[in-house]
Amino acid sequence: MIKKRAAAYAFAILFFLSVSKTVFGASAYKYADGIYKGLSGKDDRGAYGEVSITFNKGKISDCIFVTYQKDGKIKNEDYGKVNGEISNREYYDKAQLAVDAMEQYAQQLVEVQKLSKVDVIAGATVAHEQFLDAVEDAFRQAKKAK
Repeated sequence: MIKKRAAAYAFAILFFLSVSKTVFGASAYKYADGIYKGLSGKDDRGAYGEVSITFNKGKISDCIFVTYQKDGKIKNEDYGKVNGEISNREYYDKAQLAVDAMEQYAQQLVEVQKLSKVDVIAGATVAHEQFLDAVEDAFRQAKKAK
């Protein structure tokens, strides 16, 4: 009789612990806390994007998005220049619009917490596609780590 009662108590304790971990613990979150990197596929020019997402208590607390040119150079304030010079103002301005959009996409994701709610910025659709692709890759890794 005592053995049955002890077994029942042990079962009840184990059941409570497993349920409380699911409800209150890390298992309640969709993604494991940590920093995850994701890469996009390459576009027709060989450029690609990389994202670094930080999850804290299941929420996205930070996101950094950068894109690289085919030669591995980061697209920054020099992106769109030829030999260090702005030879075509219109081309340079379009290139810089994409560079500015990278930070905006990352900020939007932290604010809205959902990839499908990150709005496309006119003139930066390729960067948006790279962002989506890279974030989905990071999400897969965060889910796998769960």
